[in-house]
Amino acid sequence: MREKYLFGPVPSRRLGLSLGVDIVPFKTCSLDCVYCQLAKTSEKTIERKNYCDVGAVLDELKKRLGRGLQADFISISGSGEPTLNAGLGQIIDGIKKITDVPVAILTNGTLLYRQDVRADCAKADVVLPSLDAGDEQTYQKINRPYLRLSIEKLIAGLCAFRNEFAGQIALEVFLLEGFNTDTEQIGKIKGAIERIRPDKIQLNTATRPTAEAGIKRLDTQKLEAIAEELGEKCEVVSSSCVVRVPSCVNRNAQYAVRNTILSMLKRRPCSLNDICTGLGLGSDEALKYITHFQQRGLVHSKEKDGIVFFRAN
Repeated sequence: MREKYLFGPVPSRRLGLSLGVDIVPFKTCSLDCVYCQLAKTSEKTIERKNYCDVGAVLDELKKRLGRGLQADFISISGSGEPTLNAGLGQIIDGIKKITDVPVAILTNGTLLYRQDVRADCAKADVVLPSLDAGDEQTYQKINRPYLRLSIEKLIAGLCAFRNEFAGQIALEVFLLEGFNTDTEQIGKIKGAIERIRPDKIQLNTATRPTAEAGIKRLDTQKLEAIAEELGEKCEVVSSSCVVRVPSCVNRNAQYAVRNTILSMLKRRPCSLNDICTGLGLGSDEALKYITHFQQRGLVHSKEKDGIVFFRAN
């Protein structure tokens, strides 16, 4: 049966091989980032709701575990901001009762000013929040937040979470040419990082198609120069990653593989290499499924910097 909440495992540049858990409706978010790889935000909000049935999410995971799962992380992420789900803490508790695979949360960090959100996120093993600006003007320009959010509220929430969380915080800084890469802005971001005290800083840039046209990625040389400026805890997230191929995919179960690929493409644009690496498929086999979807109008493609990415319609 097609899974409603799970997707992947997908190869992640930050987490290795990651089984995604999507617990909010598509593009329900507190931000509307210009670089989003999904689309423009359709529901911008900071209101927490019970967007899904916790038991249904855990039942899906139990079934997946029963079929066999090889993954470095179970990552709560997907098509919106996961901390908007009021059942987040219950979901993490439930995951930890049924598997030893560590749990990661990919979050924009905007709700960490709230004690209840910090308590939920603290149940995870790794939290990966974002910081893309060092001042309010740049924050508004890149992240386009919900009305009552500010850069200082974001930074203060991250600082409070650091003081309460014993696990690992990997702070992503998404760099865009012409937005946040000048000397002054990098200096301000560095000052914020020193306040937040993450375990590591991961620099990223726009390697996939973005919500807004004309968003430019940084070249590797400039990324590495900025990483050196930000200090020894900073690393450039590679545009490609090497992960082990899962053995749990039954190559004869074509229907299951089709559903898995389509589920992945609904959550994020993927290249042919992403699909092959994540599911242990040969390129010819993966292309067969992609062609099947394209002929039926289920998938479209878009090129970014010479790489073709596929996305479900």
